Amino acid sequence: MNRSSRPPHREFAVPTCTVPGLPPVESFNELDMPEELLRVLTRRGVTAPFPIQAATLPNSLAGRDVLGRGRTGSGKTLAFGLAVLAGIAGQEAAPRSPVALILVPTRELAQQVTEALTPYVHAMRLRMATVVGGVPVRRQAQVLNRGAEIVVATPGRLGDLIERRLCRLDRVAVTVLDEADQMTDLGFLPEVTALLEQVAEGGQTMLFSATLDRNVDSLVRRFLKDPVTHSVDPSAGAVSTMEHHVLHVQNSDKNATIAHIASRDGRVIMFIDTKQGADRLVENLLASGVKAAALHGGKSQPQRTRTLEQFRTGQVAALVATDVAARGIHVDGLDLVVNLDPPADHKDYLHRGGRTARAGESGTVVTLVLPGQRRGMDRMMTAAGITPVTTRVRAGDGELTRITGARVPTGVPVTIPDPVVERPRHNRSTGRNRPGRPAPTGRARLTADGSRGSSPRSGNGQPS
Repeated sequence: MNRSSRPPHREFAVPTCTVPGLPPVESFNELDMPEELLRVLTRRGVTAPFPIQAATLPNSLAGRDVLGRGRTGSGKTLAFGLAVLAGIAGQEAAPRSPVALILVPTRELAQQVTEALTPYVHAMRLRMATVVGGVPVRRQAQVLNRGAEIVVATPGRLGDLIERRLCRLDRVAVTVLDEADQMTDLGFLPEVTALLEQVAEGGQTMLFSATLDRNVDSLVRRFLKDPVTHSVDPSAGAVSTMEHHVLHVQNSDKNATIAHIASRDGRVIMFIDTKQGADRLVENLLASGVKAAALHGGKSQPQRTRTLEQFRTGQVAALVATDVAARGIHVDGLDLVVNLDPPADHKDYLHRGGRTARAGESGTVVTLVLPGQRRGMDRMMTAAGITPVTTRVRAGDGELTRITGARVPTGVPVTIPDPVVERPRHNRSTGRNRPGRPAPTGRARLTADGSRGSSPRSGNGQPS
């Protein structure tokens, strides 16, 4: 079989370590961690480690390379975050030279990781910089120039800063690749490889991924040394707390069905294929009385950040998103995800569905399927290892209400405040850019004599 005909979802055997890993623990107190971290865990009510944390932390804290496989929402952020902080305790970064690097595929995931780790970073008296596209380069350069021990970055923007000589990786001692499978799916493999080649030799590397296809496997074999491997969830990512429904609909009734689902009492993320489709649907939902907003790559980063905040606070009830949001969004209590268009493959399905049923909570994933899409959906579910409940529905059906909480829209048009109301301003107390109008995107080379910056504000800790 040649390379092009290899099934895209095939997983490969990972390297077997020659040195056995340490056994899992039942309590954070069993771990050799700084007291500052244990105090923050206690203060935040994080009493017992999740399985991925219990399995990986004994080895990562001992300095071993770690390969962790687990679905999104399983607690991976704290699993690698605590190890990173313990590993660089007491170190101080030189200007533009971090000592720890966390690579993630999307801006939203970078923000989530930053918020989750900030309380622990502050407790260790360390500094953290978030490096992503969609926000001014100059502000990120200023924070890096002041010195940041930890950099949380997307590959594209970090590569840009390195090219401008505003950051270097030759002093990085601990590297994390989070959601490695999506980084390769998005075409970042060359950028990720180029970045890892600049990291100092002899450091520690941790890679976390929901699946292990041949691209992720190539990263493991090239950059991880004798890794301890932990898989705490089925590779397909299906969990017992998640219900899967395939709803057969007719084309003539699909829009009405969507409007009824979006009108439910509670928040919902609805995935759609295109940016234009998302914007059109939001217009229709607003006109029918649904508090809806779109999230996609055509929005500036300040717009995306503010829209997510509106969704978290309930100003927006129906978030219509493209796959830009399939990872990196964590909203507490979200119990329904709807695929308005079936995803491209089973991995996209799992990543979309991972927005619900996080950390043991229950949730439902619903996919609307037109007659011509049924065979393809059946194949996708087989590849994902999922047996969904299949139901034929129409708008107003009792079964649609039972499964999704659908109800008839009010028909009274609503408006949502513009998510961008002011120009971005640097908050000196938090180091973050306040949401505002999109900044210019000039490519002029910047100097590195930036002003003072500090870590982003606190956010959620466990689970992530």
